[in-house]
Amino acid sequence: MKIGDKVAVTDDELHGTVTSVHGDSVVFVDVHGFTHRFPKNKIVVQDTSLYDGITVFKKSEAAKISSKKHNKAPLVLDLHFEKLVSDPSEYNSFERLLIQKEKLIETVHFCRKNNLKKLEIIHGIGDGVLQKMVYDYLDSQTGLEYIVNEIFYHQTGSTLVTFQ
Repeated sequence: MKIGDKVAVTDDELHGTVTSVHGDSVVFVDVHGFTHRFPKNKIVVQDTSLYDGITVFKKSEAAKISSKKHNKAPLVLDLHFEKLVSDPSEYNSFERLLIQKEKLIETVHFCRKNNLKKLEIIHGIGDGVLQKMVYDYLDSQTGLEYIVNEIFYHQTGSTLVTFQ
């Protein structure tokens, strides 16, 4: 071992450059500038030329097989009333909510019948009446998941439903 050699300690995660050799002990400075003293039998010279002739083979990862059916974009149901009927002015608020609920039930049934995995329900922000109706209906159903984030309860205008 000589001054300037790159060394590492066998029983520790320390490594650095030799600054002096005193009999059976070696003094080196680590990458952070701290000085360490160890016996020669605890120090190993890091010889990078050992790895010069070795070639590294990279194995390519196998492509992940996923069903095309599950990667489809979700079916989108927009429950804004003007999207559901031709003349929204003919209906009162109770009839509107009833028609929106019927459309929701019909669409959830369609998704289950056709084995669709995802449904995005656009209910808007508004006063939260329609959103509450959507969440109440989804709570009553089994075999589906949706995320209700209490922080954003009145700030998100859509809900993503995943069918199991």
